Amino acid sequence: MTDQPSRTRTITWDDPSISANAARAMKGIDHLRAIIRGDIPAPPIAKLLNMWLLEVEEGHAMFGITASEELYNPIGVVHGGIACTILDSAMGCAVQSSLPEGFAYTTVDLNVHLVRGITLKTGELRAVAEAVHVGRRVATAQARLMDMEARLYAHATTTCLVFPIETP
Repeated sequence: MTDQPSRTRTITWDDPSISANAARAMKGIDHLRAIIRGDIPAPPIAKLLNMWLLEVEEGHAMFGITASEELYNPIGVVHGGIACTILDSAMGCAVQSSLPEGFAYTTVDLNVHLVRGITLKTGELRAVAEAVHVGRRVATAQARLMDMEARLYAHATTTCLVFPIETP
């Protein structure tokens, strides 16, 4: 046990039902653009991990995240699950950006390859995702996680189930 002082971080988030309810009445791309503009609150996971949606076009999404020590695992690098989470988020949003009003998605399969460790020295990262196929029931996407010098840290693919949103 060390005599190092403990660190703290306070997380504040908005009611996630605000965004979920808004998604029911909007095309996917319009919903995501409203989040970027701040018209709709970002989901709690984004606040928890301090990641942000930077841009969205139909079939494309980009997220940003900066490595920080509260994301470290016991061996002193950012936990691989963080890379998985931001890649999953980016790919999901690439799919969502192609969906019409009244439809949603969920990840069914996620395949991630971690190719380089992430530390505080890594700095800001970008997860860039592209939808490969968006059908009536199934969608696929791919993404890369890179630093600001375009060095690759992880890459991923996903399969998503597309379904109509049930009205409450």
